[in-house]
Amino acid sequence: MQTSNPLYKRQGIHAIASIFTVEDGVTKVLLVKRKNVPFKDMWALVGGAIYNNEDLLDGLKREIFEKTGIINIDTYFSGVFGKKDRSPVMRMVAITYIGVIDSKKVSFLKETLHTSNADWVPIDKIPKLAFDHNEIVSEALTSLREQIVNTDILKALFPDGFTLPEIQKVYESILGKKFDRRNFRKKILSIDLIQDTNKVRNFKGNKPAKVYKFKKSKQNKSVF
Repeated sequence: MQTSNPLYKRQGIHAIASIFTVEDGVTKVLLVKRKNVPFKDMWALVGGAIYNNEDLLDGLKREIFEKTGIINIDTYFSGVFGKKDRSPVMRMVAITYIGVIDSKKVSFLKETLHTSNADWVPIDKIPKLAFDHNEIVSEALTSLREQIVNTDILKALFPDGFTLPEIQKVYESILGKKFDRRNFRKKILSIDLIQDTNKVRNFKGNKPAKVYKFKKSKQNKSVF
C-alpha cells in the first residue's frame, strides 16, 4: 500500500446501529432526525463516523450515546455497506449492527447537538431515510430474525424471564407470522435456546404460567 496514492485518501467508516424494540406486539426501530447536512431534517438510523483514535465498537457506543443518550446496549454485527457513493461527502464504508432494548425501561434524548428529534417507528412505517439506511435496516431485520433463534438477543426485553405466551407474541411480531400455541411451545423448547427457571407467574383468571429465561448461547442453527 502506497499511502501517497491519492486513491487512498478521503475515506472513512460509519458505525450504524439498528436498535429494535417490541411494544404491544409491534416491532419498532429507533430513528433520529438529522440536524446537519447532508440529509438535513431527514430521519436516519443511529450512528455516525468513527474517529481515527478509537476502536470500532467504542466508536459505535459513543455515537449511540451522543445521538440518543443510551448506554450499555448489547450490539451484534449485521453487515457491511461499501458502495463508493453511499455518502455525498466522501467515501464512507458502513459497518452495521443490531441491538434490542426494552422501550419501557430505557429513555432517550429527543434532541442532541446533531439531532432534532428521535422516536420509535414501526418497521412497516419506516419513511425514506438518509444515506442508504433503508437498505441497512432491511438487512438488519433479516439479521434480527436470524439472531432470535440463535442467540439470547431478546433477553433485554425480558430481564426477569418470560412466559411462553409472552415470548410467542414477540416472535410473531418480529418474524411476521402466527404460530399455533402448541406447535410454538414444542419448537421453542426443542431448539435448546431457553430453560425453565422453576418459577411461575400468576395471571388473574388463569393458571400460573412457568417462567423461562434464555440460555447464554446456542451453536446449532434452527429456524421457525
